[in-house]
Amino acid sequence: MIAMVLERQRTPLARREVASPAPGPGEVRVRVGACAVCRTDLHVVDGELPPHRLPLIPGHQAVGRVEVLGPGCTLLRPGDRVGIAWLRHTCGSCVYCLTGRENLCPFSRYTGWDEDGGYAEEAIVPESYAYPLPGPQEDAAVAPLLCAGIIGWRALKRAELTRGGRLGLYGFGSSAHVVLALARHLGHETHVVSREARHRALALRLGAASATEAAGRPPVPLEAAIVFAPAGEVVEAALRAVGPGGTVVTAGITMTPLPPLDYEACLFHERQLRSVEANTREDGRELLAAAAAAGFVPEVTRFPLREANEALRALRDDRVSGTAVLDLAL
Repeated sequence: MIAMVLERQRTPLARREVASPAPGPGEVRVRVGACAVCRTDLHVVDGELPPHRLPLIPGHQAVGRVEVLGPGCTLLRPGDRVGIAWLRHTCGSCVYCLTGRENLCPFSRYTGWDEDGGYAEEAIVPESYAYPLPGPQEDAAVAPLLCAGIIGWRALKRAELTRGGRLGLYGFGSSAHVVLALARHLGHETHVVSREARHRALALRLGAASATEAAGRPPVPLEAAIVFAPAGEVVEAALRAVGPGGTVVTAGITMTPLPPLDYEACLFHERQLRSVEANTREDGRELLAAAAAAGFVPEVTRFPLREANEALRALRDDRVSGTAVLDLAL
């Protein structure tokens, strides 16, 4: 099969012909139709996350069809369409797994970091971590939901908005544009803050109540905010923008240092600062159901698999509208 391989961090991916992976017990092999490109892929490629495995096939938002079952598989059948997401293993027996918080499992493993991912014609996934994907949407339109969507959904849940509450989104990339659609479907008034003019224009086109430059502030007090930009100073700005009792959720896997926070302006009056770490499988199931109920179709920018490096460059340079997706039909 053809795969785009990270052989060494901070170097371009190499297009390689490699052997088709063989599924082990409880695993299935998937013929990949599309794989969305995530900022976490950039963190792995650029060395901002420590290497867990090299060489490595990145990618953790893959959609495709099951083609081979490993020993002991009982949940899936050849031909089933499934999604492969970031979370791919938890121990099932620690205090976090036993209390519905498997995203905090200390023994968790991740697609495209600990194991090969979806920047390839075929990929392996444990069947209990694959998401069945019925429905008519094409693979490239579903792929962004499998990390951008799931993480955004978890962040939205942790924001604990009341219906009709005002939500701020700081940074407007792949995850934020999914959250905007879901928040509007749930009745929230959503305000976007972004440094990029075209991202602000997209936010307004998708129904944001306002779109403000990064140096500015939403025109109304917020009940909650989600920070997608991996910049500590943005967290401070979001805390200043939420009212008493407001919540700020950080949704990135990395973050630059936070500046010193003014207690009165940023934390007093029972403001809350929360983070998101990965997701549970239940988050994924909820997100897919919510996206279907909302009739949401992500905006995507397509690249052929061979142009994975260009897709990563476009994401790094903030040149992507919506979500970059490697479409293996191209």
